[in-house]
Amino acid sequence: MKLEKNQKLLFIGDSVTDCDRAKPEGEGLFQALGTGYVSIVDAFLQSTYPELGIRVVNKGISGNNVTDLKARWQEDVLDQKPDWLVIMIGINDVWRQFDSPFIPDRHVYIDEYEKTYRELVEQTQSKVKQLVLMTPYYIEPNPNDSMRNKMDQYGKVVEQIANEHHTLFIDTQEAFNIVTKDLYPAAIAWDRVHPNQTGHTLLAKAFLNEIGFDWRK
Repeated sequence: MKLEKNQKLLFIGDSVTDCDRAKPEGEGLFQALGTGYVSIVDAFLQSTYPELGIRVVNKGISGNNVTDLKARWQEDVLDQKPDWLVIMIGINDVWRQFDSPFIPDRHVYIDEYEKTYRELVEQTQSKVKQLVLMTPYYIEPNPNDSMRNKMDQYGKVVEQIANEHHTLFIDTQEAFNIVTKDLYPAAIAWDRVHPNQTGHTLLAKAFLNEIGFDWRK
């Protein structure tokens, strides 16, 4: 297990991370971590590695894109002083190009996405012990679907930045691709974006596998 005793693990992203977490501070009692993959990760860490005392914080905000993250980065990331930072952003950057095609000021095109994402990583990497970059995804098994194809391009940007900066990397699209060989996307997410507990468990498992979680402990 790569997490160490008393480390602070912060997740930042959009609605998939948010999941009705407490505001302004997404940690503590009464479902403060929300109802999604962040809370599932926390439950597994507390139940399996209680001796480590990992502090989990959720800083997802519904509707956010990468430029929204940049605007709140100082307060919601740097001022928090996490040991580990997990970033999953990009779904809205792509989605708005499809569900709001005639409102271009809501779009974040791939050049701006890459530039901003790279800035955030470069600004933060020296201040944390570990960065984890998770791709955006679209729960659509056909890679030729226009939104799925665009999402894959943004995912490749995340993979490239992760490789360049030697961070941990999680291909969430591939995690969903494996399951949609047997499950129709609507069985995981009615809109192919906001997953049910099955989808959130997939995301949690992908993260825990990447950090060396011992499933037999």
